[in-house]
Order: sequence, then structure tokens, then C-alpha cells
Amino acid sequence: MKRGRTLLIVFFIVSVFVSFKPSEKNVITAQEILGNPTYQAISYGGYRGLTREVQPTIQELKEDMKILQAMGVKILRTYNVHFPQAENLLKAITELKEEDKDFEMYVMLGAWIDCKNAFNTENGKPIHEEENERNTVEINTAVKLSQQYPEIVKIVAVGNEAMVRWATSYYVQPRIILKWVNHLQNLKMKGELPINLWITSSDDYLSWGGGDPSYHTDDLNALIKAVDYVSMHTYPMHNSYYNPEFWEVPEEDQKLPDFEKIDRAMDRAIRFAQNQYKNVSAYVKRIDSTKTVHIGESGWASASNCFYGSDYSNAADEYKAGEYYRRMRTWTNEAQISLFYFEIFDEQWKDSANPGGSENHFGLINLEGQAKYALWDWVDKGVFYGLKRDGKTITKTHSGNFRALQENVLSQIPVRSKK
Repeated sequence: MKRGRTLLIVFFIVSVFVSFKPSEKNVITAQEILGNPTYQAISYGGYRGLTREVQPTIQELKEDMKILQAMGVKILRTYNVHFPQAENLLKAITELKEEDKDFEMYVMLGAWIDCKNAFNTENGKPIHEEENERNTVEINTAVKLSQQYPEIVKIVAVGNEAMVRWATSYYVQPRIILKWVNHLQNLKMKGELPINLWITSSDDYLSWGGGDPSYHTDDLNALIKAVDYVSMHTYPMHNSYYNPEFWEVPEEDQKLPDFEKIDRAMDRAIRFAQNQYKNVSAYVKRIDSTKTVHIGESGWASASNCFYGSDYSNAADEYKAGEYYRRMRTWTNEAQISLFYFEIFDEQWKDSANPGGSENHFGLINLEGQAKYALWDWVDKGVFYGLKRDGKTITKTHSGNFRALQENVLSQIPVRSKK
């Protein structure tokens, strides 16, 4: 009897030991990362050239990761898996982890979703009620990468601004996003994806119910319940042209010095973003009180020769971009909201036919390896010491001369009529 009890105890201890997996002991999950100020987030694209046909090499990706590590960034957002960059990024991070046990970087993996005939193909105009046949390949590839790199991929985002109606070239109905979110959630339940992998969709504040009531549909409500959290976008810079009331100089500010006008305008821009976040959160909580809301995108271009430049809203310049970055980081860190700031590096493929287009100038670091005004303090502190991008040391734009920067700041004036 005593011998039998001893064997039973030994069997129990062995069973516990065998079932315990050391690799799971300190696994970091999306739930622990999101809203944690020690895990700074950013949107990432490593493209240097005028086209995405020129893919960044693994070595170039590793250079970028070291720069981000120095900045305290620990989670990146990508946008699609139909180019090699996504998989190569995961390979680059894996290599860096093998080279340095203290290297830590995670990924919010984007799976691009669009409608049938997106971007006006030879088959005809976009059909927003139907989806692109290639969406299945995109999702399957995201699944494969999530399975292959579970220690890195912590979130999968189904679609990017795929439900907002102003994306006239490719948007889809919420039921299509819902279909794929449910598919991924089912794979988790079947054990084919990590149970701690979080699934979301990253979309404009309108798409998440934060504005126009016409977006408040049964399909959206079902999607809010299906995702693990909501990833919303907010862009006061774009609204300086499309919805400029907040941007215009109030009468009581008209006599202030130019830079004081600008600083007050940037404060209004932050309040504008905060209000959009508040509206989305209110709607989401009404549908599902358990869901959190984080910011999947927000940024400010440092230059523009179109709607946000000197002929229109006077919003886009390097000073305003830097002030927006600082204010947004301060607010979201204090509020424990993850901000996937858009973006770390300039990418010129986005508007390759127009070098002065705002889409080419959202980065905090330009293509010459120069840190823009937002990061000047970081350069002074030696954060980038010993690091290079494409063979170039990280230095400051305008050689760090604030007066030279001032010469390119657009005065804060009432917005001109839309042309």
C-alpha cells in the first residue's frame, strides 16, 4: 500500500514535469504588450526605392531593427504578406534574437484585404460587395507565418482601412472582414494558431463607429464582438483639409506670435484625435464592454505639395510633425494606449510620381538617414550612436539648426477654401 502510494506520487510529479513546457514560461502576449508604455509601437516599411519591386534585404531590415531597438520600440506593424518583406522581416528578427539574447521585437502582421477589381483592374471597376479572390492567399500566408514565428507574431490585422468608404479603390463591406476574423478565431480554437494570438482589423475611426451613424450596422457590431481588440486610425493632419474647423485660428488667437499660434493649433490637433478615440471607444464599449481600443495609425507629414501644404491648409512641415509626435506619445503613454505611429522611415514608393507628395514624408527619419525634428533630442542623447542606415550615420536634419528649420515652417493661418 505504501509502495503504491509512493509510485502514485512519483507518477504525478513526472506527469507535471512532462506537461510543463519551459518555452511557455515567459511568453509575452499581445494582452501584455498593448497599452504597455514599455513596449513602444510603430508602423514599419523598409522600402528604400521608388517601387516595392525593390525589396529590402535581410541585412537592411536588421539595420532598421537595431535603430528601432535603440528607440525602445518593441512592436512593429506591417501591412501585407504578398511581398517578401514580411517574411524576411520575421527572418531578420529571428537572426537578431539568435545574435543577441536581449534583443526583443514583436510584430502586428497585416493581411491586406480588398474588393473584387480593386484599383480599377482590366476587369472593370471595383465591386465593393465582393472580395478579391487573392484575399484567401493573403490570409493563408498570414496563418503560415504566424505558425512559423509564434514567438514574434503577436497580432494579425485583417485589412488596412478596408471598410472606410473614402477608400474608393478597394474598400469592402464589414461582413468580408468579419468572415476572415472569424476564420482566424476558429483556427485558434482548433489549436492551429496560438490561442494568445490576437486578431483585429485596423481601420479608420469612421469604420469603427466613431462618426457617421450609417456605419453602425449589424455586421460592424458582430465584428466588434469577434476581434480581440479594436485598432483605429486618426489623422488630424488630413482633417486640416477635409474637416478644417479645428485647424482655423480662433479670433482670440489672431494676435499671437506665429509659433504660439502653431503650438495652440497642435494642441487642438491632439484634442481632435482624442475626441475621435473617445467616440470610437464609446461605440465599441456599447457593443462589447470587454473590448479595448488602441491606435493602429496616426501620423503627420513633414512636407506636402498638395492639400496640406502652402496652397491649402499649411499643416505639413517638419516642426508641426515633430510637435504632433511628441504630444501623441505623451498622451497615449499616459493613457496606456498603444500607438502604432505612422511611420518610422520615409518611403518614396507611395507617391513615386510626385516626390513632394505628403505620403512620401510621414517618416521620423528620412531616406538620407537624417532624424527629423521629432527625434533631434534622441540624436543629442546618443541613442543612435554607432548605428547606420544604408551606410549613413543617423544625424539631424538641417544640421540641427533650429533657425534653418524655422524657415520652412508654414504660418498658422485660417484654412483657404478647398479647390
